Amino acid sequence: MDVTFESLGLSEAMLKALEQKGYGYPTTIQAEAIPYFMQWRDVIAKAPTGTGKTFAFGIPMIEHIDPSVEGVQGLILAPTRELAIQIGDELRGLLTFYQGIRVAVLYGGAGIGGQIKQLERKPQIVVATPGRLMDHYNRKTIRLDKIQTVVLDEADRMLDMGFFKDVTRIIDKVKNRRNLGLFSATISQEVMTVSWMYQRDEVEITVEPKQEDRPDIDQFSLTCTPLEKAETTLRLIRTQGYERVMIFCNTKHMCQRLSDDFRRAGLDCDCIHGDIRQVQREKTMQRYREGKLPVLIATDVASRGIDVDDVDCVINYDVPEENEYYVHRIGRTGRAKKKGVAWSMVSNFPEKAKLDEICKFCNFTIRPMVLAVDGSLTEEEVKAPAPPKRRFR
Repeated sequence: MDVTFESLGLSEAMLKALEQKGYGYPTTIQAEAIPYFMQWRDVIAKAPTGTGKTFAFGIPMIEHIDPSVEGVQGLILAPTRELAIQIGDELRGLLTFYQGIRVAVLYGGAGIGGQIKQLERKPQIVVATPGRLMDHYNRKTIRLDKIQTVVLDEADRMLDMGFFKDVTRIIDKVKNRRNLGLFSATISQEVMTVSWMYQRDEVEITVEPKQEDRPDIDQFSLTCTPLEKAETTLRLIRTQGYERVMIFCNTKHMCQRLSDDFRRAGLDCDCIHGDIRQVQREKTMQRYREGKLPVLIATDVASRGIDVDDVDCVINYDVPEENEYYVHRIGRTGRAKKKGVAWSMVSNFPEKAKLDEICKFCNFTIRPMVLAVDGSLTEEEVKAPAPPKRRFR
């Protein structure tokens, strides 16, 4: 029997919000985690990106909020400001039919004044990056004594980024905590340590990427010379009719250069990377989310937490250094049960070797293609290696 949102015992207001947003059935992680969260259990969940983690902890957190109590009751910690903003947006989307539940989002790189104003409105849910939350705590602009649920999203990344001390200090200050949720793509040593220190009788949930949650993505590669790479990528975008494209580069410098080159060629695109000011990044992201910007170029770090449901195509302009990055990148397309397409541009031997390793590691099939000048695509014939010559002495 299929689990439905109704069978999870959710309130009328929540069911209406989910219906309005077009969510029919919970994903695996939601079906497994929501009941435990509703019972105030500690949860440690290993789930790949794009499987609906935010709703898995966001829905029960909202259901537990008492709107008549002012003060923070639910706290979600996220590693990056992009992810914090995105979680805040998703939670607000679920609150359409609720009265009096407010969400505040706190992150570094933005003026603290506006965030203090948000906190003065007495939000019951706060989404924050650890560093900025500690700032507010030290300024006495936020109190943590009424918090019942704490969730660490992308816990592995957060602890990996050097937030271990901040995170443990924050959890220590939440004296009346009833449950703690850890969500992570990988269960690293640091995640295990936090679980061991703070969780009691926790429920472990693992969602394998091999289940039906694994996105449906056709994966291809194009081989060209380093000098033809930008031109080939441009031709691919223009001839295949993709409306919403995400391009990944390995460095900030490449990201900016490609964006400048494409704009000069008349393509409507923009880029986000670590050197671009936060305000500008948010503007660019907003345009991309609303469908007003067809092509977004990003580095792996800047792109974390970008959650756009209908990306037609992901292009790896640079083959990523890490296998995990490849999975994260292509996971931006083929979401919400739609089919996606991922392309990797290969312009030298190390990139080809790296892509072959990714195929092996992830058990993916990446088909080499040839893109003609007129935009037609054909499968590249992979030549069999020549038999070794026998030498007679």
